[in-house]
Amino acid sequence: MRTNEAIARELKRPVASVLRMAQRLFPRESRTGPWTANEVLELKRYLGASAPEVIALVLGRSLAEVQTQILELDRIQRGDGWTRAEIAEFKRIYGTRTDEDLSRIFGRNTEDIRRLATEHGLRKDKAFMRRTRGEFSTRMPRWRPEEIAILRESYPTQSNLELARRLHRSVKSVVSKAHHMNLKKSSERLREMGRENVGMRYSGF
Repeated sequence: MRTNEAIARELKRPVASVLRMAQRLFPRESRTGPWTANEVLELKRYLGASAPEVIALVLGRSLAEVQTQILELDRIQRGDGWTRAEIAEFKRIYGTRTDEDLSRIFGRNTEDIRRLATEHGLRKDKAFMRRTRGEFSTRMPRWRPEEIAILRESYPTQSNLELARRLHRSVKSVVSKAHHMNLKKSSERLREMGRENVGMRYSGF
């Protein structure tokens, strides 16, 4: 999904100009009344990636209704376990959403969001942090020679998550560095990963 800012950069236009043109190209009458389940799912899909004005345009709802429905999502707090599908989606979008938006999308409190991110060694994308908050604190330090040695020795046989925790880095950072160093998983480790994936599929996650 492309953000408003990414589209604006590609077109070399201000974001406001892109929004105005979208409204002219895709005029839609605003619907009213109760939200359907599909509309709520679509709202969650775009939430945090597009401005409320764009979401309103896509869903054919007024901006006020979109903002009200976002507030309704704040009131939903689930306490059950995460499903396998939810975890996969969480890992896919975590880097480009704020914890607050993730809380609304998954119906969990921010503590649960941060706990799951830590368990899976996830980090916010640096470009996302610069764009939304101007924070540079997520920039990872340069790899030290001893870290590179650990990665070279352990990457073939150890899981990416275990290595991320051991090196105090994100899984994405570990995978990226391993790819840059042309490291590969061993055949035995690949077979283990296959067995683990099959086990997860039938374990109820």
